Amino acid sequence: MSNVEFVFTKNFNSKVSSTFKQESASIIATDTITAERMVKFAQYEFDLSELYARKLRKDLYVNKGTFSDISFLQPLYDAIQKEYVEEHGEASKKTNLGQKKDILKKLNDDVLIRIQELSDFCKTCKSPKKKS
Repeated sequence: MSNVEFVFTKNFNSKVSSTFKQESASIIATDTITAERMVKFAQYEFDLSELYARKLRKDLYVNKGTFSDISFLQPLYDAIQKEYVEEHGEASKKTNLGQKKDILKKLNDDVLIRIQELSDFCKTCKSPKKKS
């Protein structure tokens, strides 16, 4: 993105992605039940990643001023990344990496609700008219 393009960009939704790289994924489990629970935890991880991508999109939208330069991005990204790592770590501990399926279900349901609350910040969405 050029400096001129950056200055005139308000909606960064299409610029922030949450992706799954199938070629990088693997599961090693002692049995089918453990494998299935690990897959569910991986789905939770992806949903959590999408939630934090939306949070970053929103932060970029809310905090970018007319004369902001690209340096405003790094502190926002760092804060979102820190929050993501903390929530992911907590979920890893609470669910024993997905082996406590009832706890994992509750956590994932909560993430899905929070994703919906940030529906204006999906990758292909237009940002709302007013800053929130």
